[in-house]
Amino acid sequence: MTTATPPAAAPRAGLALAGAALCVLAALLIGFAANLTVVGHLQHARDQSTAYDDLREQLALGTAPVGQSTYDGKPLALGAPVALLRIPALGIREVVAEGTTSGVLMSGPGHRRDTALPGQAGASVIMGRQWGYGSPFNDVHRLPAGARVEVTTGQGKAVYEVTAIRRPGDPNPTPLGAGEGRLTLMTASGGAYTPEDVLRVDAKLIGDAQPSPARPLRPGWITAAEKPLAGESDVWPGIFLGVQALLAAAILTVLARRRWGTRQTWVAAVPVLVALGVLVSGQLTRLLPNLL
Repeated sequence: MTTATPPAAAPRAGLALAGAALCVLAALLIGFAANLTVVGHLQHARDQSTAYDDLREQLALGTAPVGQSTYDGKPLALGAPVALLRIPALGIREVVAEGTTSGVLMSGPGHRRDTALPGQAGASVIMGRQWGYGSPFNDVHRLPAGARVEVTTGQGKAVYEVTAIRRPGDPNPTPLGAGEGRLTLMTASGGAYTPEDVLRVDAKLIGDAQPSPARPLRPGWITAAEKPLAGESDVWPGIFLGVQALLAAAILTVLARRRWGTRQTWVAAVPVLVALGVLVSGQLTRLLPNLL
């Protein structure tokens, strides 16, 4: 006579919630690591390829921006391609986008909106990440005096020569004279993924400056999220929605394990949890310093 095996006891609600919380935590940790390394670098490469195609088309059509507005008078959108930056000594070729928020700098270097475009008279500022998302400015501190920096915009190619590398406490450069131009490359200083302060590379414009259209956005008229080492605080709504979706997926995973079994559940659930973890952590990284 065979004895029926009694059904397994259902796990308590507290254990189920604990399992779901561990799933959420694991997905976020994996997502953070992926976004700041492999996935972030792949995103940077993809965005650069797309931006290069867009900028090349605009340069060919003569519609590339030469100021704070498009050719038809509309304000430039954050992330719009504005220039091609080349630093031969470091092998750098990056499309520069408009704006310096953390989200914009995930795709590559960004032009600070309240400064002149490269090639024009006055001070121009381009900011880029030190380690994350392609780490385009990781080696700019190695540039020697006299190194060439080339920037192509809708007004042609401008050539700069590096004059100094400024670290915290170093004196500011001398004021510019009439018709002179200066480009400053900005990134973080410090160890890997631990930004401490801002490092600046100054370069003087060689040759004549291009004319500069009127700039409605005056120096300092940018949001707090566009300043060096700032994060974006307006991404919280997206983060909350993403965390809710991730928590719901984790709870469904715990419940599905009771019905399907461990192996079948993880085969179906792991891709979903990892994808949501990468998505949510991508939004969370926008809270981190934009020069990271």
